[in-house]
Amino acid sequence: MAKELLLVGDKVLIEPDEGEKTESGLYLPQNVREKEKVQTGKIVQIGPGYPVYDPTLLEDEPWATNASKKKYFPLQAKAGDYCIFLRDQAIEITFNKKNYMVASQAAILVLIRDSGNPQINAIEP
Repeated sequence: MAKELLLVGDKVLIEPDEGEKTESGLYLPQNVREKEKVQTGKIVQIGPGYPVYDPTLLEDEPWATNASKKKYFPLQAKAGDYCIFLRDQAIEITFNKKNYMVASQAAILVLIRDSGNPQINAIEP
């Protein structure tokens, strides 16, 4: 049976960059950079967003069952975005033998999205 990873609320699943090449071409593994406050990675999946309260529920009797659909305010981050996030506000998990970081959208500092604009694409992460 296949397992599915579901994110809750404003959580974002990030595939962290494994390491970084320096200007001289040296490869720095992630454990060397662990003391840094920020980390980069690619967003793989996002949660549904911030739950929004439906004020029309106040008009119903409290005992009445409500089959209304839950509403969420969508997140700014999208799957496929490249991000810079606060490392100490993220939690590392392993799912299907792959390492990920789970962070709230508030922990994301910068999003880099491929929008087809040559000026934006010129920025290298």
